[in-house]
Amino acid sequence: MATAVFKNLRVLELASVLAGPSVGQFFAELGATVIKIENAATQGDVTRKWKLPTEDAATDISAYFSAANWGKQSVALDITDPPALAALHRLAVNADVVIASYKPGDAEKLQVDYATLSRLNPRLIYGHITGYGAQDSRAGYDAVVQAESGFMYMNGEAGGLPTKMPVALVDVLAAHQLKEGILTALYLRERSGEGQYVTVSLLEAAVSALANQATNYLVAGHNPQRMGSEHPNIVPYGSVFTTGDGSQLVLAVGDDRQFRRLCQVLGAAGIADDPAFATNRARVQHRQAVNGKLAELIGQQEREPLLEALHRQHVPAGAVNSVAEVFELPQAQAMLLQSATSRPGIRQVAFRGAGIGTCATVTAPAAYAQDTASVLQQLAGMNQEEIQKIL
Repeated sequence: MATAVFKNLRVLELASVLAGPSVGQFFAELGATVIKIENAATQGDVTRKWKLPTEDAATDISAYFSAANWGKQSVALDITDPPALAALHRLAVNADVVIASYKPGDAEKLQVDYATLSRLNPRLIYGHITGYGAQDSRAGYDAVVQAESGFMYMNGEAGGLPTKMPVALVDVLAAHQLKEGILTALYLRERSGEGQYVTVSLLEAAVSALANQATNYLVAGHNPQRMGSEHPNIVPYGSVFTTGDGSQLVLAVGDDRQFRRLCQVLGAAGIADDPAFATNRARVQHRQAVNGKLAELIGQQEREPLLEALHRQHVPAGAVNSVAEVFELPQAQAMLLQSATSRPGIRQVAFRGAGIGTCATVTAPAAYAQDTASVLQQLAGMNQEEIQKIL
């Protein structure tokens, strides 16, 4: 079995909500010791209080908090208090990575910025997520950045209102960018011995992820509009159809050969010879006619037998699953984190590779402040008298 690749890495997480904590959990799953510093003045990460109506009001481990906080130790510090700040500085001396999500200028005021901590530890890598970069002091909120970056404008049905994605997409994208930046910095540190400051903004991460929709504008001069799940460049791709048994499926037909095989499976091979349907260019120009004919034909089928036939012919198609149905899939089951003391969680690490080991067991999300005393004693070298001044 592969050894957890970051088993000797120590990470200080000075971040809250989703983006920064996702990065912390990523390193925890790969074996790092991750110490989550929670603000004692506010009773910890705000997501501990973000609960569904069905959740237990007494627990401080919410479903939302559980999305990004497996494998960590919780330390509560009010770093505006000098003894608590000194404790954090002592932890930073032996840390490899800091993950922060302060507004520009706030880390400096609190004396936990890169310049301050790197004087204590020149090998430190400091990963910092902001909303809009160093020159804009606004706090970054996923929903707002989804709007400002064009995602909301493009998302939704044609003629309908702009629609936010149902997950905090920009937070997730920024987390991936910061992981990549920190991993690059770790690689460079192996060569130079020096740490560095790595930063990403939510807005830059979102703009980077506009991908083909950005180049539809930059290259082709087309300003993307809302069109439901349809694809502006390919037909039928992302198109949702309802089968005769009332179920839904999506098609992702990327080339003309696949479209021909789709028509054969539907018992209407001649459609693929129609000049209006024969090529993707023609199908894009006759989108409504293509979708209308396919809706008629698919509406005569039952979903599961149709999907099986499409899969046999290598036509990209899939069921439109609810989240509950997703976790019936074997691939989704393999992504679960399990603990005897909590409900399952979901992995941040989705890749596999020879010699790349994840932890065999990742501890469940910690209760607020449960590790404060032990971490300060064992990792900051503080005695009981010093610790009592902080608790």
